Amino acid sequence: MPETKQRTKGTGSIYQNSRGQWVASIETGWTVRGYRRRTTLKARTKAEVRRRLAQTQQQIAAEGSASTNVGSITVKRWADRWLDERQRMVRPGTYVADCSGVHRWIVPTIGHIRLDALVPADIRRVAMAQEDAGLALATMQRTYAVLTKMLSDAVAEGYRVPQHARESGSPGAGHSTRQSLSAADSARILKVAATRPDVSRWVAALVEGLRPAEALGLTWEMIDLKTETMTLAWQLKALPYIERRKPESGFRVPRGFESRHVHGAYHLVRPKTRAGSRVIPLVPWLVTALAEWADCAPPSPAGLVWPRSDGTPRSAEFDRKEWYDLVDEAKVTVTLPDGTTRRPLLYEARHTAATLLLANGIDETTIKAILGHSSVLSTQSYLHTDRTRTRAALAASAEIVGLGR
Repeated sequence: MPETKQRTKGTGSIYQNSRGQWVASIETGWTVRGYRRRTTLKARTKAEVRRRLAQTQQQIAAEGSASTNVGSITVKRWADRWLDERQRMVRPGTYVADCSGVHRWIVPTIGHIRLDALVPADIRRVAMAQEDAGLALATMQRTYAVLTKMLSDAVAEGYRVPQHARESGSPGAGHSTRQSLSAADSARILKVAATRPDVSRWVAALVEGLRPAEALGLTWEMIDLKTETMTLAWQLKALPYIERRKPESGFRVPRGFESRHVHGAYHLVRPKTRAGSRVIPLVPWLVTALAEWADCAPPSPAGLVWPRSDGTPRSAEFDRKEWYDLVDEAKVTVTLPDGTTRRPLLYEARHTAATLLLANGIDETTIKAILGHSSVLSTQSYLHTDRTRTRAALAASAEIVGLGR
């Protein structure tokens, strides 16, 4: 018989069936046809079934009634479904990074475990596997972020994932080892670069602060030598194929993603944030260098400013190799906190551009407008009204590294 004590509607009921088992019944949402769904719990004792009912009520309160509507599946099966939907929502680069973390580390380590059986130790095992392989902390943090997002999305979809597993601590916090180069080192690199026809590529990095993808995606139509400005509205990215290494399968792109095909897998894509699209002045030295480069640059069907010798897009790997050749010839290194040295990273040229601007006393708002940071409102109207100040700031940076008129 059902318990005689009056219960609040929706909190469930407890009774003993004809076989002597104690049964708890509680509403847990709706079926696909719109009928109420009820979950039944059984136990040998009244106390035990009450405990199970309380656990279910707590679960519904924390995760919603949908969490009890579907059965459990393994981490691998959910990862496959999650990635399939993920590709429709995030930028291709993010999707590729997510796939790498899932397929290389998450699935091989805990893919066989059911979602509802995960414990904090399982989450830590993924980071431990990466640490044993000698991966950097930043990579471990990125994989942890992918895993926690994947598990939170599983809960939203209706699967049960223990809260204590989802709230397992991250691999740890660390500081970026990226540095900026001194003015003297920058000048040494540019002195070597001046012996090469594409010297403008490296001035654009060290003085103008272009991201590598912005530089590789820059086309001649974005450069106005008369007004001495360039428009940064596209980046060069290689988009993943729907089926790996099968161009005929097409490209994986999310909904609403804007791109222009260039060559092979390479596309011009819009920046991630609105602030990434901007118009910035060219320092006088760069105006002259680009005019000279236009006369001898390899012809590019896509109009790329800095393509390969055959006119096809430079890959990120090719661009980095060119940079490393420069810094090696210039004998420039950076010293890390532990006393070891390494070659400067290409992205550190962008850090250097920011540091040069700071050295000139340029205000933070102007620096963010030049570099295209999303923390400032860098709309087209703002940039036009602020062009005089940004031009003066960049000219001062050029003077520091010996690039006079």
